[in-house]
Amino acid sequence: MYLLILVLGIVLLPEDGSEYYESTRRSCVLPEECGEHSLNVGFYRDVIASKCCNTDLCNTQPPPEITPPVPSGIKCTTCDEQGCNAAVNCLGNEDRCISATVFTPGYMTTMKACASKAQCLYIQTALMTETTAAEVNCCQGDYCNSASSTSAGLMLLVAPLISLVLS
Repeated sequence: MYLLILVLGIVLLPEDGSEYYESTRRSCVLPEECGEHSLNVGFYRDVIASKCCNTDLCNTQPPPEITPPVPSGIKCTTCDEQGCNAAVNCLGNEDRCISATVFTPGYMTTMKACASKAQCLYIQTALMTETTAAEVNCCQGDYCNSASSTSAGLMLLVAPLISLVLS
């Protein structure tokens, strides 16, 4: 177990600029949860930057800066109010496309986005440990998450994912 300094950055990406929300937390995590994680659905990008250490009270230092995003060159399918056929340009360490479907009694929700490798693993673990049935697939290559698209609303899995990350 490692001590963690964590910065949660939530970026809304309107076309004329961006809004940014930041929250800092300190806790204990597994080593694979250290580093920068990112999820990008196009109109919204969730970034978690963490710095881990393993000595007494080492997480009292300032949190790490979130890396400014630059295009990664990958393109993925995302969902919008029209369905799951829109494109999103991945940023920073987002080197994978993700497709997640969560099944709850009488309801199915789908999310498609760009994600970092660490975020894919985190989402798979988080959704599988919940009491909700879920199917999560991460893949590499442009638009590799476009197969078997399903309709979805605007916020899709974003709100549940925010609550997972912020809890």
